[in-house]
Amino acid sequence: EEKRRRKDIEKMKQHWDMVGFVADSQYRIPRRCPCGGSIKHDVSPSPKFKHDFDTQPGSRYFTCTKFKDDGHHFRQPWVFGVEQEIAKLVMKVEEQSKTIEKM
Repeated sequence: EEKRRRKDIEKMKQHWDMVGFVADSQYRIPRRCPCGGSIKHDVSPSPKFKHDFDTQPGSRYFTCTKFKDDGHHFRQPWVFGVEQEIAKLVMKVEEQSKTIEKM
């Protein structure tokens, strides 16, 4: 009974640890999912709004290749990752500009 209870507790802890890893990893453009799967650029099959027109209609996502909707895999809207990546790059350029000015 005690062994089964410990296994259940350990399984629950692993589940919540993985959910935390996924939440922590959702910053900038993802390279890998916390589960170890690779990330693909995914486009939903239908446009988000009726007036949308594009070469690739629908919403774009960074999605784990092993994605299941269980909270253990990565799926992030494309625009969030790209915006965060650009903000990080702008900060780097500003830092380098300040360094160059000091020289």
